[in-house]
Amino acid sequence: MPAFPIETLLLFMAAALALNLTPGPDMLFCLGSGAHRGPKAGVAASLGVACGAMVHTAAAAFGLAGLLMASPLLFEIVRWTGAAYLVWLAWNTFRATPPVADSTKVTQKDISRIFLRGAVTNMLNPKVAIFFLAFLPQFIDPARGSVVVQALILGTLMNISGTIVNAAVGAGAGGLGRHLARNPVAAKVLNYLSGTVFLGLAVRLGFMSRV
Repeated sequence: MPAFPIETLLLFMAAALALNLTPGPDMLFCLGSGAHRGPKAGVAASLGVACGAMVHTAAAAFGLAGLLMASPLLFEIVRWTGAAYLVWLAWNTFRATPPVADSTKVTQKDISRIFLRGAVTNMLNPKVAIFFLAFLPQFIDPARGSVVVQALILGTLMNISGTIVNAAVGAGAGGLGRHLARNPVAAKVLNYLSGTVFLGLAVRLGFMSRV
Protein backbone atom coordinates (compact mmCIF):
# COMPACT_ATOMS: atom_id res chain seq x y z
CA MET A 1 0.00 0.00 0.00
CA PRO A 2 1.59 3.32 -1.09
CA ALA A 3 2.27 5.77 1.74
CA PHE A 4 1.48 9.38 0.87
CA PRO A 5 3.38 12.19 2.63
CA ILE A 6 1.00 14.02 4.96
CA GLU A 7 1.63 17.33 3.17
CA THR A 8 0.65 15.73 -0.15
CA LEU A 9 -2.58 14.37 1.30
CA LEU A 10 -3.46 17.70 2.94
CA LEU A 11 -2.83 19.58 -0.30
CA PHE A 12 -4.81 17.04 -2.29
CA MET A 13 -7.80 17.08 0.07
CA ALA A 14 -7.81 20.89 0.16
CA ALA A 15 -7.81 21.03 -3.64
CA ALA A 16 -10.45 18.28 -3.84
CA LEU A 17 -12.73 20.04 -1.35
CA ALA A 18 -12.40 23.35 -3.20
CA LEU A 19 -13.31 21.62 -6.47
CA ASN A 20 -16.20 19.71 -4.90
CA LEU A 21 -17.64 22.89 -3.38
CA THR A 22 -17.72 24.53 -6.81
CA PRO A 23 -21.23 24.16 -8.31
CA GLY A 24 -21.19 21.80 -11.26
CA PRO A 25 -23.35 19.23 -13.07
CA ASP A 26 -23.19 16.65 -10.27
CA MET A 27 -24.17 19.13 -7.57
CA LEU A 28 -26.99 20.53 -9.72
CA PHE A 29 -28.27 17.01 -10.43
CA CYS A 30 -28.40 16.26 -6.68
CA LEU A 31 -30.07 19.62 -6.03
CA GLY A 32 -32.69 19.00 -8.71
CA SER A 33 -33.36 15.44 -7.52
CA GLY A 34 -33.70 16.53 -3.91
CA ALA A 35 -35.98 19.46 -4.71
CA HIS A 36 -38.18 17.22 -6.86
CA ARG A 37 -38.46 14.12 -4.65
CA GLY A 38 -37.25 15.01 -1.15
CA PRO A 39 -34.14 14.61 1.05
CA LYS A 40 -33.83 10.85 0.55
CA ALA A 41 -33.84 11.35 -3.20
CA GLY A 42 -31.13 14.02 -2.93
CA VAL A 43 -28.90 11.67 -0.94
CA ALA A 44 -29.63 8.79 -3.33
CA ALA A 45 -28.62 11.00 -6.25
CA SER A 46 -25.33 11.83 -4.54
CA LEU A 47 -24.58 8.14 -3.96
CA GLY A 48 -25.37 7.40 -7.61
CA VAL A 49 -23.03 10.17 -8.71
CA ALA A 50 -20.38 8.68 -6.41
CA CYS A 51 -20.80 5.29 -8.08
CA GLY A 52 -20.30 6.88 -11.51
CA ALA A 53 -17.26 8.79 -10.24
CA MET A 54 -15.66 5.55 -9.05
CA VAL A 55 -16.03 4.18 -12.59
CA HIS A 56 -14.18 7.26 -13.87
CA THR A 57 -11.54 6.83 -11.16
CA ALA A 58 -10.91 3.25 -12.21
CA ALA A 59 -10.85 4.27 -15.87
CA ALA A 60 -8.26 6.97 -15.16
CA ALA A 61 -6.19 4.61 -12.99
CA PHE A 62 -5.99 2.02 -15.73
CA GLY A 63 -5.53 4.59 -18.51
CA LEU A 64 -8.86 3.97 -20.21
CA ALA A 65 -9.93 7.60 -19.90
CA GLY A 66 -7.09 8.48 -22.24
CA LEU A 67 -9.14 6.99 -25.07
CA LEU A 68 -11.62 9.83 -24.74
CA MET A 69 -8.83 12.33 -25.29
CA ALA A 70 -7.34 10.37 -28.18
CA SER A 71 -10.60 9.58 -29.98
CA PRO A 72 -12.80 12.54 -30.98
CA LEU A 73 -15.49 10.15 -32.23
CA LEU A 74 -15.70 8.28 -28.92
CA PHE A 75 -15.85 11.57 -27.04
CA GLU A 76 -18.72 12.79 -29.22
CA ILE A 77 -20.65 9.53 -28.82
CA VAL A 78 -20.41 9.66 -25.03
CA ARG A 79 -21.18 13.40 -24.94
CA TRP A 80 -24.34 13.23 -27.06
CA THR A 81 -25.56 10.09 -25.35
CA GLY A 82 -25.26 11.89 -22.03
CA ALA A 83 -27.02 14.99 -23.36
CA ALA A 84 -29.88 12.89 -24.78
CA TYR A 85 -30.26 11.08 -21.46
CA LEU A 86 -30.50 14.39 -19.57
CA VAL A 87 -33.13 15.69 -22.02
CA TRP A 88 -35.12 12.51 -21.38
CA LEU A 89 -34.87 13.11 -17.62
CA ALA A 90 -36.00 16.73 -18.08
CA TRP A 91 -39.00 15.67 -20.20
CA ASN A 92 -40.11 13.11 -17.63
CA THR A 93 -39.69 15.61 -14.80
CA PHE A 94 -41.79 18.22 -16.60
CA ARG A 95 -44.55 15.61 -17.08
CA ALA A 96 -44.33 14.10 -13.59
CA THR A 97 -46.86 14.57 -10.83
CA PRO A 98 -45.86 17.25 -8.30
CA PRO A 99 -43.27 16.17 -5.71
CA VAL A 100 -44.58 14.63 -2.51
CA ALA A 101 -44.81 16.69 0.63
CA ASP A 102 -43.76 13.74 2.79
CA SER A 103 -40.44 12.16 1.79
CA THR A 104 -41.53 8.86 3.38
CA LYS A 105 -43.86 8.41 0.40
CA VAL A 106 -40.83 8.00 -1.86
CA THR A 107 -40.60 4.27 -2.42
CA GLN A 108 -37.51 2.09 -2.52
CA LYS A 109 -38.08 1.74 -6.25
CA ASP A 110 -37.97 5.54 -6.60
CA ILE A 111 -34.73 5.68 -4.61
CA SER A 112 -33.15 2.94 -6.74
CA ARG A 113 -34.21 4.72 -9.93
CA ILE A 114 -32.74 8.04 -8.75
CA PHE A 115 -29.51 6.30 -7.70
CA LEU A 116 -29.21 4.76 -11.16
CA ARG A 117 -29.90 8.09 -12.84
CA GLY A 118 -27.12 9.70 -10.80
CA ALA A 119 -24.66 6.99 -11.78
CA VAL A 120 -25.57 7.08 -15.48
CA THR A 121 -25.54 10.88 -15.64
CA ASN A 122 -22.04 11.00 -14.18
CA MET A 123 -20.68 8.13 -16.29
CA LEU A 124 -21.97 9.73 -19.50
CA ASN A 125 -20.11 12.97 -18.81
CA PRO A 126 -16.76 12.56 -20.64
CA LYS A 127 -15.38 15.70 -19.00
CA VAL A 128 -15.34 13.85 -15.66
CA ALA A 129 -13.14 11.12 -17.13
CA ILE A 130 -10.75 13.64 -18.64
CA PHE A 131 -10.68 15.64 -15.39
CA PHE A 132 -9.64 12.62 -13.35
CA LEU A 133 -6.98 11.77 -15.92
CA ALA A 134 -5.58 15.31 -15.70
CA PHE A 135 -5.97 15.97 -11.95
CA LEU A 136 -4.89 12.77 -10.20
CA PRO A 137 -1.40 12.40 -11.76
CA GLN A 138 -0.34 15.71 -10.17
CA PHE A 139 -0.31 13.96 -6.79
CA ILE A 140 1.08 10.60 -7.87
CA ASP A 141 4.72 9.62 -7.45
CA PRO A 142 5.84 6.35 -9.11
CA ALA A 143 8.58 6.07 -6.49
CA ARG A 144 5.92 5.47 -3.83
CA GLY A 145 4.65 2.30 -5.47
CA SER A 146 1.88 1.25 -7.83
CA VAL A 147 0.55 4.19 -9.84
CA VAL A 148 -2.77 2.38 -10.29
CA VAL A 149 -3.22 1.92 -6.53
CA GLN A 150 -2.28 5.53 -5.84
CA ALA A 151 -4.81 6.75 -8.41
CA LEU A 152 -7.53 4.56 -6.92
CA ILE A 153 -6.81 5.80 -3.39
CA LEU A 154 -6.75 9.47 -4.36
CA GLY A 155 -9.82 9.13 -6.55
CA THR A 156 -11.71 7.44 -3.72
CA LEU A 157 -10.74 10.16 -1.23
CA MET A 158 -11.89 12.86 -3.64
CA ASN A 159 -15.10 10.96 -4.27
CA ILE A 160 -15.84 10.71 -0.54
CA SER A 161 -15.38 14.47 -0.19
CA GLY A 162 -17.64 15.13 -3.17
CA THR A 163 -20.31 12.72 -1.96
CA ILE A 164 -20.52 14.46 1.41
CA VAL A 165 -20.95 17.83 -0.29
CA ASN A 166 -23.49 16.57 -2.83
CA ALA A 167 -25.47 14.67 -0.18
CA ALA A 168 -25.70 17.83 1.94
CA VAL A 169 -26.88 19.85 -1.07
CA GLY A 170 -29.40 17.19 -2.12
CA ALA A 171 -30.79 16.72 1.39
CA GLY A 172 -31.00 20.47 1.95
CA ALA A 173 -32.84 20.99 -1.33
CA GLY A 174 -35.10 18.09 -0.41
CA GLY A 175 -36.02 19.68 2.91
CA LEU A 176 -36.93 22.93 1.18
CA GLY A 177 -38.77 21.07 -1.57
CA ARG A 178 -40.79 19.05 0.93
CA HIS A 179 -41.86 22.28 2.65
CA LEU A 180 -42.86 23.95 -0.62
CA ALA A 181 -44.67 20.82 -1.82
CA ARG A 182 -47.45 21.53 0.67
CA ASN A 183 -48.48 24.33 -1.70
CA PRO A 184 -49.87 22.88 -4.99
CA VAL A 185 -48.69 25.85 -7.05
CA ALA A 186 -45.21 25.80 -5.51
CA ALA A 187 -45.09 22.02 -6.03
CA LYS A 188 -45.75 22.42 -9.74
CA VAL A 189 -43.12 25.14 -9.96
CA LEU A 190 -40.64 22.75 -8.33
CA ASN A 191 -41.30 20.27 -11.11
CA TYR A 192 -40.47 22.86 -13.74
CA LEU A 193 -37.40 24.08 -11.87
CA SER A 194 -36.06 20.53 -11.50
CA GLY A 195 -36.74 19.78 -15.16
CA THR A 196 -35.04 23.01 -16.14
CA VAL A 197 -31.94 21.99 -14.17
CA PHE A 198 -31.73 18.70 -16.07
CA LEU A 199 -32.36 20.46 -19.39
CA GLY A 200 -29.68 23.03 -18.59
CA LEU A 201 -27.20 20.24 -17.87
CA ALA A 202 -28.05 18.68 -21.24
CA VAL A 203 -27.41 21.98 -23.03
CA ARG A 204 -24.14 22.42 -21.14
CA LEU A 205 -23.02 18.95 -22.17
CA GLY A 206 -24.07 19.59 -25.77
CA PHE A 207 -21.88 22.70 -26.05
CA MET A 208 -18.95 21.16 -24.21
CA SER A 209 -15.63 20.87 -26.03
CA ARG A 210 -12.86 18.31 -25.57
CA VAL A 211 -10.39 20.94 -24.31
